[in-house]
Amino acid sequence: MDIAQLQAYGYFGLTIFLVIVLYGYIYHLYTAKKDVDGVDYEKYSNMALKDDIDDTPVSSVSDDKEK
Repeated sequence: MDIAQLQAYGYFGLTIFLVIVLYGYIYHLYTAKKDVDGVDYEKYSNMALKDDIDDTPVSSVSDDKEK
């Protein structure tokens, strides 16, 4: 086995590993929609499309500071 064949096996193995990691990350994104604090960031996905001045905000912010 020469170095070129070893590199080919290494490249193939790395490619398979990265594909598995990518699909695992995509699966994680679609199954864990809420983070640790319980915030669902799925509602923020349309914020770039609905950014006119008269559109409703994604989440309301109060001017009163809670103490």
